[in-house]
Amino acid sequence: MSIRDIAEAADVSTTTLFKHFPSKEALLFDMDADLEQALVAAVRDRAPGTPLVQSLREHMLRAQALKSEYDEQIGAFQRLVTSTPALVEYHRRMWMRHERALAEAIAADTAAPADDPACTALAHLALEARALAATAPDRVAAVNAAFDLLERGWEAARRP
Repeated sequence: MSIRDIAEAADVSTTTLFKHFPSKEALLFDMDADLEQALVAAVRDRAPGTPLVQSLREHMLRAQALKSEYDEQIGAFQRLVTSTPALVEYHRRMWMRHERALAEAIAADTAAPADDPACTALAHLALEARALAATAPDRVAAVNAAFDLLERGWEAARRP
């Protein structure tokens, strides 16, 4: 389907369409702002006494549970994305754009400088857990494995 076809189906001009969506790929990923707000809320709005990494883990696990509720629809969407190299790359770039907002929320929460490399690393690795889960046969186990590493470190995770 071409951009012109999409614009015609929406009964708008292609110019209007591109005012709202910067690319054809962006048409498929319309919840970007909501996803970022939810990530930041997982840090800022967590229950008192809940450790930061635990809250991020729970957020990612809730996202995986929500996917399970809509497996058929999400499965079709994921097959479309993973079968189209341009969509794979766009999706990854779009998701990782949240790194800065998440890192800033982590820094604010921990009273670290806004550009603290540890906060940025935690944000990056937490976001990568979702990417790992997307291609894993057991998405929940993949999220838990990633967050076990984040919570306890490599050596602690390798111990029986």
